[in-house]
Amino acid sequence: MNRREFLSKVSKAAILTSLSQLSCISSKIDRPNIVLVYTDDLGYGDVSCYGAHRVQTPNIDRLAREGIRFTSAYSTAATCTPSRYSLLTGEYAWRRQGTGIAPGDASLIIPTDKATLPRMLHRAGYTSAVIGKWHLGLGHGKPDWNGELSPGPLEIGFDYCFLIPATGDRVPCVYVENHRVAGLDPADPITVSFAGPLAGVPTGRNFPEQLKVGADDQHSDTIVNGISRIGYMKGGESARWVDEDMADVLTEKARSFIEKNRTTPFFLYFALHDIHVPRVPHPRFVGTTDMGARGDAIVQADWCVGEILRTLDTLNLAENTIFIFSSDNGPVLNDGYMDQAVERVGDHQQTGPLRGGKYSSFEAGTRVPFLLRWPAKVEPGESSALISQVDLFAACATLINHSLKPEEAPDSIDVLLALIGQDKIGRAHLVQEAAGGFLSLRLNQWKYIAPSKGAKYNATKGIETGRDTDPQLYDVEKDIGERENVAAENPHVVRQMQQLLEDIRQKGERFVKHQSHIDANM
Repeated sequence: MNRREFLSKVSKAAILTSLSQLSCISSKIDRPNIVLVYTDDLGYGDVSCYGAHRVQTPNIDRLAREGIRFTSAYSTAATCTPSRYSLLTGEYAWRRQGTGIAPGDASLIIPTDKATLPRMLHRAGYTSAVIGKWHLGLGHGKPDWNGELSPGPLEIGFDYCFLIPATGDRVPCVYVENHRVAGLDPADPITVSFAGPLAGVPTGRNFPEQLKVGADDQHSDTIVNGISRIGYMKGGESARWVDEDMADVLTEKARSFIEKNRTTPFFLYFALHDIHVPRVPHPRFVGTTDMGARGDAIVQADWCVGEILRTLDTLNLAENTIFIFSSDNGPVLNDGYMDQAVERVGDHQQTGPLRGGKYSSFEAGTRVPFLLRWPAKVEPGESSALISQVDLFAACATLINHSLKPEEAPDSIDVLLALIGQDKIGRAHLVQEAAGGFLSLRLNQWKYIAPSKGAKYNATKGIETGRDTDPQLYDVEKDIGERENVAAENPHVVRQMQQLLEDIRQKGERFVKHQSHIDANM
């Protein structure tokens, strides 16, 4: 039975039963803790519980074994900044200008008066923290790296932050704690430039012999810790991170936050740097796979998950903690550094059975691993329910009995029952955003990719973009690899999906009739 047939058989009685179960959950659970571990560039097939054989991820596998493994879960975008924006705001990033991949000196992208997930949880009594990769901008105008970096996460609802300001491959290569660069010596101020080189600062372009790993021209600016980056940086020597220690530093901050807040409900958004470039795992993980730095970085990410699990176990918090694990977008092998990710990938299928990857309109761009464990209420299993990360806002609102206002989270759908395994359907449809803002739509078994101009293949990244001047339509239940475009045979489906996508553009997901079928008589 396909998804459309199953939907048609769902009775009102079943829906009422689920709502009754949800009411019981809300009345019996005293605000569970929420931990979200968000990896970077991790593909659908990159972990062993999703089919990987050349790399083992026992801690992530434990989450799958003790919770629910979702097979149709999506980030909202095939790149990092828009996915993170949507996750925290409940709004598709393509609705707002300036939400593409943010430069290293971007100002805060999320307006300080906007409803956000951490702000909603804070008002419900949660203490919240974001630790790890931010990449949503800091301050107004250009950030003052030597002064107060405000507004930032604290101004949109978080109580604490310890950040990689943008990405590991962009300057400035420093941590930010709350409103200041951590460990900065005022006598050695930071200068950052994305306009041109800084005098006396070696670059990978001019001094390649100083590099631990080679890089393309985009990543050949200032050298920090033997790795050239995007952009130019001078000063701040005492504050600069060491890439090999990054996982340890961030994980210790996350563990410390849990320990300090163990007696009150908390929300931890732990955004790992792994497995984004530059991939420079700690020496104890080097050589743990035969896939080189990328494979070793996956093992390091799994270790980070294990440390959080161990902390929850030690503090007796695991039972009533919702633990979510996912990724911001799909995988990429060659993303600017010569770390042999392509040469040593072998038969590892980082996308699993999916087509495309990071940046792409095809499924591997946004269909990602998604695991949820909540021992107090969730029975282990597997679910094909259609869910999007943008839905965490509305699901958490239901969890804490908060009624969303019309201006809050316009694209977030309450899929709490699906997340806890009591609804096998989830959303009716969802929008996917590829690099450049190109949109696609999932509806039941159908995947529609809107026509667009541009190259069909990104030779530099080694990824199919999914762009085509003709409409594309795939039955992803029968053709998960999106190999047979059936748009010409199903013009009625294409027309309805084009219209539905336009309705969502204009109104927002919550305010569009949740069409769950295609009218075959059109």
